[in-house]
Amino acid sequence: MTTALQTPQRRSRSKLQDASLVNGPMLLLRSIRGFSSNRSMLWLATVPVALFGLGIFNLSAHAGDLPELNAAFLANNLWLLVATILVIFMNAGFAMVEAGMCRSKNAVNILAKNLFVFALAVTSYWFIGYSLMYGDSVAGGWLYFMGLFFDPTVTAETVADAGLVPTVDFLFQSAFAGTAATIVSGLVAERVKFGEFVVFAVVLTAFIYPIAGSWKWNGGWLDALGFVDFAGSSIVHSVGAWAGLVGAMLLGPRIGKYSDGKPQAMPGHNMAIATLGALVLWIGWYGFNPGSQLAMDQWVPYVAVTTTLAAAAGAIGATIVSTLTSGKPDLTMIINGILAGLVSITAGCGDMTLAGAWFAGLVGGIIVVFSVAALDAAEIDDPVGAFSVHGVCGVWGTVVIGLWGTAVQGDGAGIGLFNGGGITLLLVQALGAAAYAIWTLVTCWIAWSVIGGLFGGIRVSEEEETQGLDIGEHGMEAYPDFASAK
Repeated sequence: MTTALQTPQRRSRSKLQDASLVNGPMLLLRSIRGFSSNRSMLWLATVPVALFGLGIFNLSAHAGDLPELNAAFLANNLWLLVATILVIFMNAGFAMVEAGMCRSKNAVNILAKNLFVFALAVTSYWFIGYSLMYGDSVAGGWLYFMGLFFDPTVTAETVADAGLVPTVDFLFQSAFAGTAATIVSGLVAERVKFGEFVVFAVVLTAFIYPIAGSWKWNGGWLDALGFVDFAGSSIVHSVGAWAGLVGAMLLGPRIGKYSDGKPQAMPGHNMAIATLGALVLWIGWYGFNPGSQLAMDQWVPYVAVTTTLAAAAGAIGATIVSTLTSGKPDLTMIINGILAGLVSITAGCGDMTLAGAWFAGLVGGIIVVFSVAALDAAEIDDPVGAFSVHGVCGVWGTVVIGLWGTAVQGDGAGIGLFNGGGITLLLVQALGAAAYAIWTLVTCWIAWSVIGGLFGGIRVSEEEETQGLDIGEHGMEAYPDFASAK
């Protein structure tokens, strides 16, 4: 051992392919500009040491004896972890729906956005977003803050009360933040710059979404008024949709989308993958809605059923209306009808009867068809119908509680106008939906404008858009063995 330690270190070989497994990583780093000097390597080596020290300090600072883990504690945390995985898997569904409904020359760009934006969303939400959403009040229910990052300590009280482990709760909430950012991608598809989009996603998930979410989910001013949004029709879906709408309006329509004021068809390149994506999203919604119960109890399956009925009704409503208006059932409208039904019940999945849930989904499926047509008439280019699904139906799903809410779980908070609850809840629901719209429109207009000003605009060049963002933004094609459809 002594002889081996005193042996001089070998000089790295000049070619990476000839280097050993030990020397290869170092040679690779040295080939990168900025890592060629020994001083740079020394600073790089301090990173894992610092992280290790921080981890040891954190463990030693928060170590403590916990009581025996009880069945309710384990069941609640296990269920939320499973629900979190389902919500995270929704990113695959969003990516497939968006990619399938857009042209093949932009498929890589769409997939890259959906994949990378979740990584950024989790990081920014961990850094500050979670703190702004679930911190201590600093402005009387309007703004919250508790410092950077969050405390992962599990206390004895948490175990005894069958509460949620902070890390599981954070993971679940970060998946919701990622969903809001992913919705934006669909509205700005096929013409937004990749870098500028991901910068906006960081701003959205670090500041805009968390502050809005705290108004209800952290006992903020909307919660004090009695506003109901069980799983985020407004907080997640409409916020993401309003954010994307601002981006779509600032970007303008895709080249060739409108001619003499009439929308031109730009069909998606792969409806099979779009259909599969819709089914993935439907399954993922069983984490989104039932998971928002934040416990494994008798209401989890009930929420799952209201979610299912609304999705089914949304598909039926969209299919019937699209058939009546276009003469044949439109698969894209069936897909959007399912998603519209899911969004329409997300706010009220714990506060609606089964019949009420089906009705909410049916209306959502109907209005999504007309909304898509209305946006085209206004020459607002929404390639996948994201605003109609998440924005229009997000507002509908919020307001419908004020009409047919029944407070199924017995808390008395969700009784709507037509069930004897008076007009108060309807007004509160409308106020909440409007507040989220105004907040998001204003803040996102500022964010998009500042980003565009700093980076020379948020739209790719005409040449890049015509060629396809796969080549212009990423230098690769999704289907290199086939000619790109222009």
